[in-house]
Amino acid sequence: MTLHYDRAADDYRNTPGVETRVSDFGSTSTLRYLDPNLKLLTGYMNVLASTLEKEAGYEEGFDLFGAPYDFRYGLAGPGHPSRVGSAFLQRLRKLVESACAANGGRPAILVAHSLGGLYALQLLARSPPAWRAEHVRRLVTLSAPWGGSVQEMLTFASGNTLGVPFVDASLIRDEQRSAESNLWLLPAPRVFGNTTLVESRYHNRSYSAKNMTQFLRDIGFAEGVEPYRERIRPLVEALPEPGVPVTCLVGTGVDTVESLVYGEEGFEAGPEKVVYGDGDGTVNLASLVGPIKAWSGSPEQVVEVVELPKVSHSGILNDKNALDQILRVIDAINLNATSPSIHRSSQDVLYK
Repeated sequence: MTLHYDRAADDYRNTPGVETRVSDFGSTSTLRYLDPNLKLLTGYMNVLASTLEKEAGYEEGFDLFGAPYDFRYGLAGPGHPSRVGSAFLQRLRKLVESACAANGGRPAILVAHSLGGLYALQLLARSPPAWRAEHVRRLVTLSAPWGGSVQEMLTFASGNTLGVPFVDASLIRDEQRSAESNLWLLPAPRVFGNTTLVESRYHNRSYSAKNMTQFLRDIGFAEGVEPYRERIRPLVEALPEPGVPVTCLVGTGVDTVESLVYGEEGFEAGPEKVVYGDGDGTVNLASLVGPIKAWSGSPEQVVEVVELPKVSHSGILNDKNALDQILRVIDAINLNATSPSIHRSSQDVLYK
């Protein structure tokens, strides 16, 4: 699972001799379960896909498609190659085009969860306005981390078991650090600013989103500094407008890591204190609702944010109220219902 940054090529690659592939592109089959042999334990988008089929009348392979990808990889700012990530965007673009053509030229609704929302935004931002107008009716994101997550700093500093029992976080930390996508998900300066996110008594230093390179050095991951500084930071400096209407469904009111304090024993020992704030348990609220601030000055960019109290980052794919809201949004889109340009309320192509 470990990726390697090839400095000469300025890109990420697998360990020599290792090949990976994403199977059944275009189908939702590989999105429904993380492991089809352990369906009871690894459900992912199955409930959502099944709900769209049973409640909204979508049909797999006709007007319901899936675009799985290798979550370890990411994208990079202008002038830097991203072989795997760019290839995914090309495949996704062709899938959208073929889906539209197979349905009488009707533009698609893109539905994306978590990191998929960032990929969707980049697809749209990197496509000509005429292509967007012809092929995409609206982007619907679920738990999209528009400005990253403070929890990623925990992942880089001391590893993150993601709640899996009997796993030593330090044993998986190196693999987690190697993922290009985890660098992409570090807190973005435009959202978190100078706010102290991590304190280290051992280093007698505080870290914000604006001195992330120092943080990477101090945790012992100096090899991550160059790809973060050169590839990732230019990518996250701004949140480009997608040029199509956007609906963001986000969970709120779930304890989410807001800041971390490490003691005299350093980062290896894990955080001495964890402060929690609002969010979906994984992504901070400020990041989840990032488009409101980023696009509020653009009269042409329509964005709606639907808040789902007590719904977690992954729970949004299974929670009954969340699913009802997703159906409501999609039904409204298909009925050509209008939305206000910016709105917050409480309350086709799928990809991870």
